[in-house]
Amino acid sequence: MAAQSGYDPKYIRGSEIRRSGRAVKPRDAATLIIVRSDGAEPRILMGQRAAGHKFMPNKFVFPGGKVDAGDHRLQPPYDLHPAVMARLARGSSESRARALAMAAIRETFEETGLVLGEPDTPTLKTRSPHWRSFLQFDVNPRLDRLHLVARAITPPYRSRRYDARFFMADADLIQGDVHEAPQGSGELLRLHWVSLADTHALPLPSITRMVLGEVERRLERGHKPEDPGPFIYFRNGKSVIDQI
Repeated sequence: MAAQSGYDPKYIRGSEIRRSGRAVKPRDAATLIIVRSDGAEPRILMGQRAAGHKFMPNKFVFPGGKVDAGDHRLQPPYDLHPAVMARLARGSSESRARALAMAAIRETFEETGLVLGEPDTPTLKTRSPHWRSFLQFDVNPRLDRLHLVARAITPPYRSRRYDARFFMADADLIQGDVHEAPQGSGELLRLHWVSLADTHALPLPSITRMVLGEVERRLERGHKPEDPGPFIYFRNGKSVIDQI
């Protein structure tokens, strides 16, 4: 059943609010929540957006970003779990669902330098410079290891809007030393692993805080690929939460 969510325009900059005209069409985007379980408690990889960013400046977020054309053109050898594919492709297409998962892995690579996948001789061919850089590590992306946690569409009062899917993956997918500090493109500052308890002290977007609550529930009770997650969007001027 739909319920009101926690969006609040009072906590965003004036430049982020659409002043006139029709609502901007949201662009497909994907985010990856990487969970480390090698310590006393689970930790999540997060980074801070720079003050100059037009979208959510100074906020701590998970790595992620917009879907690129190259994400649509690749057919990875390890496809999404059938249950995750069904949830993602509902009302859409499998190719779009697959592109979202690929974008989550690619954006994480760009923003953190972390390569997530299976050591193997890649069979994928691409003109995308970002995917070519990823594949040079002789790793194939493992879409089958991604869990779909949530979906959120940016409110219509914002000047930039995204239809974001939030995926979760275990840090054992990382190829390389997980103890080394992540080094990416510089788009995310202060990249570090943070416990769920410590995230409460960080400046977070409201949607990120809500998704962290879902992550915590899943880690506590365990979860399956078919388990539904929250879908946050606006209808008739009010924010609602359904399921995906």
